[in-house]
Formats: sequence, structure tokens, C-alpha cells
Amino acid sequence: MKAPSVKAPSVKAPSAKAPSAKARAARSAKAPARSLSHVNRAGEARMVDVGTKPPTARFARAEGRIRMSAAALRAIRSNSVQKGDVLGVARLAGIQAAKRTAELIPLCHPLPLTDVQVVLTIDSKLPGIRVETSVRTVAQTGVEMEALTAASVALLAVYDMAKSVDKGMVIGRVRLLEKTGGKSGAWHAR
Repeated sequence: MKAPSVKAPSVKAPSAKAPSAKARAARSAKAPARSLSHVNRAGEARMVDVGTKPPTARFARAEGRIRMSAAALRAIRSNSVQKGDVLGVARLAGIQAAKRTAELIPLCHPLPLTDVQVVLTIDSKLPGIRVETSVRTVAQTGVEMEALTAASVALLAVYDMAKSVDKGMVIGRVRLLEKTGGKSGAWHAR
């Protein structure tokens, strides 16, 4: 029996010719934008190394709101919701959420927060509750996500506490109002 012949793989010599414009365009269309700091060259999510950045004072402020029925707002105002003190629980939930942001948002760095404030205000014109949060640290990265997470979770806690009165409440307009510190400096919402 004759042994099968094995053909050696062909190897092309490297071309000295530069890639065509079409090839470059196809390659750049697949490549992630260089301005995305949390994406590596292969297009995969990654945590940014902030180890060489100097710690600076950081501050961020965020807001949001939850619209609800007049009956739900009355129950919150009169502290007659079955679960208890809606605004007190929501304030604590927002503070706790800011402290645990790195556990919730995969690429956030855990930060030593120096101050977290959560202020909930009844707004009869909405009708509903408005929240404003502020977070401070001295660190190598900012606290925008902590402020936004605090606002979001505070509003979720209001929903959880008052859903027995109104399941149709709507959370919205969660946004960053301002941030200071770091290389990019100050930013304010318009």
C-alpha cells in the first residue's frame, strides 16, 4: 500500500506593497475608536489602569425624579405608607448604593468616598419626588457613576416602598449635573 502524499503548505513571501485604501478602510471599520478608554485593541471591555494618575479632589452631583399619583404622594407626605418612612429609607438606599457602585457597574473602580449626600424633595407639581445626590472623594478617578447610582437607587427605593399605593410610578430624568476634579476638569450640565 502506498503512503498518502503530504503536500507542504504554501507560504507567501511578505509583500512590500502597502495595503489598499479599501483594505485600510475595512480594518479601521472593525477597529474600536481610540477615544474609548474602556475598550482594548481587540474591542473587548477592560478596566482602565489609573495607578499612575495622581489622586485629586473629585466631586459629582446628579439628579432624578419619580412621578406618581396624587394618592401615593399624599401617603408619602403623611408617612402612611405600609412599609414605613419612604424618604428615610430612600436616602439610606442612595447612600449605600454610592458606596457599592463598583459592585454594580463592572468597570468602575472601588473608591474611598469621603462624603455622600442624598436629598429627596416632595414636588406636588410633578406630582412626585425629586432626588439630588452629591459625592466626594480624593482619588485617581471620578465619582460621576457613584452620584448617578445613588440617585437611581434612591428612586428605586421610593418605588419599592410606595408600590402598594401606585404601581404606575415612572422614574426618569436621571442625569449628571456637574463634576469637578481630574484631568478633564469641571463639567456642568446645561
